[in-house]
Amino acid sequence: MKKAFVILAASLSMSGAFAQTAASSATAAPAATAAASKVEARAAQHQQRVEERINYLHSALKITADQEPQWKTFADVMRSNGATMADLYKQRMEGEAQRNALDDMKQYAQIAQTHADDMQKLVTAFEPLYNSFSPEQKKLADTTFRHGQPHEGHKGGHAKRKGKPHAKAPAAEAASGAEAASTPAAQ
Repeated sequence: MKKAFVILAASLSMSGAFAQTAASSATAAPAATAAASKVEARAAQHQQRVEERINYLHSALKITADQEPQWKTFADVMRSNGATMADLYKQRMEGEAQRNALDDMKQYAQIAQTHADDMQKLVTAFEPLYNSFSPEQKKLADTTFRHGQPHEGHKGGHAKRKGKPHAKAPAAEAASGAEAASTPAAQ
């Protein structure tokens, strides 16, 4: 009888340990799902900002019907660049807990290189569009894309960073999404 009681007590204590493990696994699953949902929501917000920027530029630059084919190419590159950066950001957020300092720097270098490559694609797509612009449209584009200039429809214009004025090129920001990827602490 005593032996049966010891076996029963051991079984109950082990089942309690298994229940705790299952409970912590059940708690971890919703947390992981919530983190994944947050990353997905940020990616969707980023794509929405890209679309808003495309619409703003189309209107601000007064794109004509004759310029629509060049505009479509440019806008498609902006969308593609935005999607690429959103994917890199997602990868960055998903691997955050496992990444060490060296991995962090390597990943940021990859993001920076991708941003540079995407900007070159954007320039290549923008050149024929810009060349099709009237003098008035070129002046609008020059003002809209100039670094550091405040412009309508975009937050802030001049942003203060360590006491110095700074603003990212509006098209570059929407086209690449580099602001979405957090920078390493070493920067």
